[in-house]
Amino acid sequence: MANSKIEWTNKSWNPVTGCSKVSEGCKHCYAEVMARRLKAMGQIKYSNGFHVTTHEESLNEPLKWHKPQMIFVCSMGDLFHEKVPDDFIDRVMKTIEKTPQHRYQLLTKRADRMAVYFSNHPIPHNAWLGVTVECKSSIPRIDLIRKLNASVKFLSCEPLVEDLGKMDLDGINWIIVGGESGMQARPMKEDWVLNVKQQAETMNIPFFFKQWGTWGADGIKRNKHVNGKLLQGKIIQELPKFE
Repeated sequence: MANSKIEWTNKSWNPVTGCSKVSEGCKHCYAEVMARRLKAMGQIKYSNGFHVTTHEESLNEPLKWHKPQMIFVCSMGDLFHEKVPDDFIDRVMKTIEKTPQHRYQLLTKRADRMAVYFSNHPIPHNAWLGVTVECKSSIPRIDLIRKLNASVKFLSCEPLVEDLGKMDLDGINWIIVGGESGMQARPMKEDWVLNVKQQAETMNIPFFFKQWGTWGADGIKRNKHVNGKLLQGKIIQELPKFE
């Protein structure tokens, strides 16, 4: 487990690494670039590069953390990838259940498999379930998690690559929005962000604006740290309620 630079979490835990592209948000995957870099650096965990790999040696890492943490599960892959066996997902859930002091954020682009898995398995109370909704074609993922009995169900609209239009946000507890980073990043328009924000406000859903990414609110390409995270002059980084 490692400290995370992702603003909406504290730690990352990667019992699974590697993935494959399934939608527009995958086009310039940061995790794929990072995995290749780590392999080149000789990191044993990434000796398979970005091929889907399960790491049994990582399963018990959260047990060593006694202080409560917000943990992003599989920031370098997708736990619900079709190449990850159900029995390995079972073992990940067992670790989550053994550490109720932590909150775990499970984010996937494979909402169909997540929904099928949890139709046959209990959802740990401290597991937050999320799907990536970066473009209109990925909106149906929301329906697949809407009725799951999770304490928090969230959307990650990152990288937001087009206007999402009107969405049915019933049953959703948190929304994250962010722009794309990297040399090949696609621009994100302020109107797209405000559309999501306004819909979240209408439904009383906490809204978290992470960053502009490589393209600023003014449409100029520059370092993402210079572009920052102000939305209409404010930092808006709300979190969901969790009991």
